[in-house]
Amino acid sequence: MTVNKRIKEVRRALKMTQPQFAKAIHISQGYIAGLENENRAVNDRIIQLIAMTFGVSEAYLKTGDGEMFNKAPTDKKERILHLFDELNPQFQDYVLNVVSQLLKVQQEHQTFGLRDNISE
Repeated sequence: MTVNKRIKEVRRALKMTQPQFAKAIHISQGYIAGLENENRAVNDRIIQLIAMTFGVSEAYLKTGDGEMFNKAPTDKKERILHLFDELNPQFQDYVLNVVSQLLKVQQEHQTFGLRDNISE
């Protein structure tokens, strides 16, 4: 199986459409379609984006060896850490500020007995 087909296999394992998958790694749906149809070559940048965003093994993508996922694709802490590391320092500061504000909102909800079921 080619690396292109393994990318398609990963997308399907994640139960994502091409547009959803493309948006998550910040490329166009047409580019993903080209990769999956083997009309485009897969470069190391694409492999790294997929691996970091979805917790996919780079070795699996490149060669088919090993497990598809390093960890469960929904491991939120790992995913946020990888994404955070990609930000430049000023955006990292912004993210930290937003998270601090969210914690304050959560505390207010708990203090006043409000429900915590915020929609995803």
